[in-house]
Amino acid sequence: MAQNSNKKQVEQITDMEVDFAQWYTDVCKKAELIDYSSIKGMFIYRPYGYAIWENIQHALDQKFKETGHENVYLPMLIPESLLQKEKDHVEGFAPECAWVTMGGSEKLEERYCIRPTSETLFCEHYKNVIHSHRDLPKLYNQWCSVLRWEKTSRPFLRHREFLWQEGHTMHATAEEAREETMRMLNVYADFLENVLAMPVVRGRKTDKEKFNGAEETYTVECMMHDRKALQSGTSHYFGDGFARAFDITFTGKDNQLHHPHQTSWGVSTRMIGGIIMTHGDNSGLVLPPRIAPIQAMVIPVAMHKPGVLDAAAALLERLKAAGVRAQMDDSDQSMGWKAAQYEMKGVPLRVEIGPKDMEKNQCCICRRDSGEKVFVSLDELETRVQELLDSVHNGLYERAKKNLEDHTKVCHTLDEVKQFMDTEGGFAKTMWCGELDCELKMKEQAGVTSRCMPLKQDKVGDVCVCCGKPAKHMIYWGVAY
Repeated sequence: MAQNSNKKQVEQITDMEVDFAQWYTDVCKKAELIDYSSIKGMFIYRPYGYAIWENIQHALDQKFKETGHENVYLPMLIPESLLQKEKDHVEGFAPECAWVTMGGSEKLEERYCIRPTSETLFCEHYKNVIHSHRDLPKLYNQWCSVLRWEKTSRPFLRHREFLWQEGHTMHATAEEAREETMRMLNVYADFLENVLAMPVVRGRKTDKEKFNGAEETYTVECMMHDRKALQSGTSHYFGDGFARAFDITFTGKDNQLHHPHQTSWGVSTRMIGGIIMTHGDNSGLVLPPRIAPIQAMVIPVAMHKPGVLDAAAALLERLKAAGVRAQMDDSDQSMGWKAAQYEMKGVPLRVEIGPKDMEKNQCCICRRDSGEKVFVSLDELETRVQELLDSVHNGLYERAKKNLEDHTKVCHTLDEVKQFMDTEGGFAKTMWCGELDCELKMKEQAGVTSRCMPLKQDKVGDVCVCCGKPAKHMIYWGVAY
């Protein structure tokens, strides 16, 4: 195991350059985000990990409400007959369904699926509540857990049971539904960039990669530190396919019956995996300040000296009053242990105050992202802490953006894509004819899947990277989590 030059005070984690997968698991465990349960693929969200999700949830929920969405809650069980109504949808999810067959000690007349997603339940409900154009649009969102019987699992990235939000909306026209699809994609992209400091590529999925039952799927793709892709959020346009399957109709302004047009969109706790793999380092987790459960950890130095604890407590109260999520560690652990512990947990700022600082009316603030130490006058505490939190966010975003830009490469041949993936890895940017055969060939020969056709299309050539025929789209390829 590689050792960093600075001696670690907290139990060593594997260096990411040695074994990225083991580094990731170490961070999840040592930063106290998650624990394993006795059921394969089902994880325990520890308080610190769940607190990150709560902050994500709170920030996104505000965005949803600003755009007119209301929260609802539907059952977790879906009757098999209901699930069967949309053919593509059920076929896509069938291998991942978990079924309830007993109610108490009695065998059920019909099997119930534990929801892998809730389109069918929403459609059943919408059929009952949508009758007139006056009932539209319906802008609903649900925060819940879903169950997909995955064969492999990894903390946050792939759980059998995971937490998410799923928006489900109905609109009078295709145009309105398409606008909603793009609006929510942009809400996700803005959230990832402005809150989680994760730069994104916005684009449309190929037909092979789109959601089961959707006409169009849009995605925000992020690049992780190891140059693999993470699909971080999706937004789907369904057209009126589900509405027809479930016989949902409304009387339009023209007094005729119409089928409404539908969208759905969702993000999940895999965002936390994205945060870890985008910003983390060999000292552990690095949290973007805007969702960090603790933004500033106050540490009294030489607490046995007169007045130090009182000075630290006063500093803590000032930070809290200024709206900073702050805590104080006045435990009897050593300073070295505390510094390493809050590095491991990714706390954006460590605020230290001791006798010498008190004499100078200052405190020492250490940034988690860069390790830089700044001496700040107590007269300017609130302003400077807020500036530093913004600076940490910007620093994380710029570093992640550089990683994305430095490892996105234009390729003109399949051999170029293969060589790029073998030697460097990242996003291969190519032209594509739009044919499934070529998409499958890219997977077979270069080991990559299509990530998306970016909304901002650059013409990087005239012919398909795979078959040499005239190209229809510019597309990103990569290896994905």
